[in-house]
Amino acid sequence: MNFLRKTSPLRGVIIIAVLFWMICTALVLQRYYTFFPTFVAFDQGIFNQVFWNNLHGRWFEGSLSSTESVAVMQGNLPEVDYHRLGQHFTPALSLWTLWYAVFPSAAGLSVLQVTLITAAGLVLYALARHYHPPKLAAMITASYYGAIALISPTLANFHDICQIPLFAFGLFWALEKRRWWLVGLLSVLILMVREDSGVVLFGIGFYCVASRRFPRIGVALSVLSLVYMLALTNLIMPLFSNDLSDRFMIEQFGQFTDGQSASTLDVIWGILSNPLRLIQQLLTPPEPTVRYLLGQWLPLAFVPIISMDAWMLAGFPILKTLIQNDPSALSLHLRYAQTWVPGLFYGMILWWSRHPQLFKPRFRQIWIGCICLSLIFTITANPNRALSWLIPDSIQPWVYVSPARQWQHAQAVRSLLAQIPPDASVTATDHIVAHVSGRREVLRFPLLKLRNDAEQEQLMEYAIADLWYLQQSQPAFEDYRKTLEANQQAIARILRRRFGGQRYGLIDFQDGVLLMQWGKPSNPEAVANWEAYRQTLPRS
Repeated sequence: MNFLRKTSPLRGVIIIAVLFWMICTALVLQRYYTFFPTFVAFDQGIFNQVFWNNLHGRWFEGSLSSTESVAVMQGNLPEVDYHRLGQHFTPALSLWTLWYAVFPSAAGLSVLQVTLITAAGLVLYALARHYHPPKLAAMITASYYGAIALISPTLANFHDICQIPLFAFGLFWALEKRRWWLVGLLSVLILMVREDSGVVLFGIGFYCVASRRFPRIGVALSVLSLVYMLALTNLIMPLFSNDLSDRFMIEQFGQFTDGQSASTLDVIWGILSNPLRLIQQLLTPPEPTVRYLLGQWLPLAFVPIISMDAWMLAGFPILKTLIQNDPSALSLHLRYAQTWVPGLFYGMILWWSRHPQLFKPRFRQIWIGCICLSLIFTITANPNRALSWLIPDSIQPWVYVSPARQWQHAQAVRSLLAQIPPDASVTATDHIVAHVSGRREVLRFPLLKLRNDAEQEQLMEYAIADLWYLQQSQPAFEDYRKTLEANQQAIARILRRRFGGQRYGLIDFQDGVLLMQWGKPSNPEAVANWEAYRQTLPRS
């Protein structure tokens, strides 16, 4: 941060933004092209297939999304024409179809995510300059680029929430400048991000009313967001599937309902009618909750704790996060953390507008120290395994794969992928599925069948499974160990069983990666290598 003293604040902000973009882009591309798995690697394939289908006029369809549906969990086959809008209503993704046309891959989506988050920081600087001199505005922006809740989800797989900081900061700027047409446009865009992004807009409307700054606009935004969310989740999304009520609402908010299915109205009533349960959910588990709050406040030098504006703006996203019955919701490394960012930072800007006299050298030093501490915590946490080439995934037991070994393994995976025709149907393990998801018929290994466009059952022509990374990680991570055991059993079953009178043949095996093709005889050398490799795997 010292270089900000030696150059103009605006130039310093641009330098930070460029460094942020370059470093994050390099990290996400390095992980992608080395096939290094993240803990939610499958999502990258889901989004890439949705974009690929959008580009080909099959809007928001995806066989990978179908594998996450209640129907498939109940034993039905995945469908290639399944509409993901029944799970998450995300029409804003269509805004980036042209980007995907130019960069048509999952890697392109990761770069898009970094670009959107970087651009949001520049809009934040413009917003801060509305109230503050350049140095204070630059410090607020530096806090943004140094926030663990901003960096870590950016280094995750592509997610729809990455659009919210840009749209929300733009909306705040439009409010301050009285650009009412832009307020309307960005409000609609925020609602289009996800079915639950209306919570962010409702919080903005609540602030506008409670602060008495824009009461009419606030009422309009609050009513718009509430009506939109209720109409969308209860009337429109059920037209595509019942996944929201039968799965997602129960998984995240089932503690407030008693049935096997719940609408948003059921959940809202359950929350309002059970205040004690609500309080209990807000306060538990205590240690992760406190750690999560401190992580959000740290890069802002804990000022949001005493900023009533920040509490009003971010209060509803905070409430939604804390009451979710999902341990991952309290992770600063996942996408939900970014829903807090707009409200906290705008609240920070407003608080400093009332206390500019406190921006003294001593406090600036403390603030810079908090930003540096946030960066240290981010790096040592190895966010979404983006730094696994540098930092061990585990120390006890030791789990580390050197960059050279990562690239060596990646070359083996690429040589097998090169044998799969670009239009062939394929099933792949989680961290490979994103690389083959730019096609119509894709599944998550070990699934082998889907219902194609002709409404017929179809076997996947190819199956590719990488056990090597699972083998490296399984000593320290139980979920990888279980997946490794399950995949070994699935491979044995696939190679042994006949499908339609024919078998899958093991046509190639390299460095712990198997490539199987339906209707082809096994390659004896590949089988021998696989059998030898099996002896190195842990036995259940």
